[in-house]
Amino acid sequence: MLGRRILRIKAFKTLYGYAVTGRMTLDEAMENLDKSCEATRDLYLYMLAIISPLTKEAAARIKSAREKFNPTEEDLRPNTKFAENRLAELFDNDPDFQKVISRKGLSWQPYDILIGSVLDSLKEKEYFKKYMASPERSLKEDCKLFTRIFEEEFVDNAQLYPILEDKSIYWTDDLAYALTFCCRTLNETAAGAQWRMPDLYQSDMLRKKKPSADVQSDREFVRRLLKNAFAGYEGYFAMISEALKGWSSDRLNCIDIALIVLGLAEAETFPEIPVRVTINEYVEISKFFSQKSSAFVNGVLDRLISKMAEDGKIVKNADVRPQA
Repeated sequence: MLGRRILRIKAFKTLYGYAVTGRMTLDEAMENLDKSCEATRDLYLYMLAIISPLTKEAAARIKSAREKFNPTEEDLRPNTKFAENRLAELFDNDPDFQKVISRKGLSWQPYDILIGSVLDSLKEKEYFKKYMASPERSLKEDCKLFTRIFEEEFVDNAQLYPILEDKSIYWTDDLAYALTFCCRTLNETAAGAQWRMPDLYQSDMLRKKKPSADVQSDREFVRRLLKNAFAGYEGYFAMISEALKGWSSDRLNCIDIALIVLGLAEAETFPEIPVRVTINEYVEISKFFSQKSSAFVNGVLDRLISKMAEDGKIVKNADVRPQA
């Protein structure tokens, strides 16, 4: 499930916490990393679990309308297509999915206001109106609808973010990634696949698809990356400070420092990863967390990695010199 980019981000967040406080031990850092990785999969499960409460609320609204003192013709003969969608029924009756949701305590029950607001929003959307107007009733059609819902109703939902922040400190910034995986699950479901708990790391998923392939462990990658960045932090920090003569070290941004330290640690630790790949990864991450610093991160990493290569501290399987 988790690929190298998001794993680098998780290592960065952990190292940033150390850069800010200076009070984290290596064991605490590794424990924080493991919890953060598992939390992303929990968020994926939580968002997938919203299908059922949305469906049940739609059914409850239909029942309530029918029971009004003076129901309209539409109240008495409503369009029940969404309330009877096959996708919710599928997950409600999947023992594996229900077991893991129950074990992890992932419930939408306290958040009726959000569920209602999403349904209200859907009623105004053209893609939902087309779904409701279509005579087709199939699991494939339902999967297609919920894919649009995951793509369009949650990423910028102002009511959702406080809920996620309240439930887990690790869910910040992971929503888009989790929703992408929800959409992937729905595509597989539409094609006839049965839901199964996704492996936590993409390397494990690739090994199952291609057992004979030589796939390096993503878990080993991120743990080695953080461990070596953590162990070498003081030395890397001294290198950065030396390279920025004229700057006071206490003026350096902790975000930039954590990114550069991770970049240096990755370049030194993994001879199989090209230098330019490493630099580009941390520059891209810097654009998300500190947009004004991407040129700074790029320049410092380029300069220090070049120097470390000249000193023999970085040896790559291919050309170690960064391209201009």
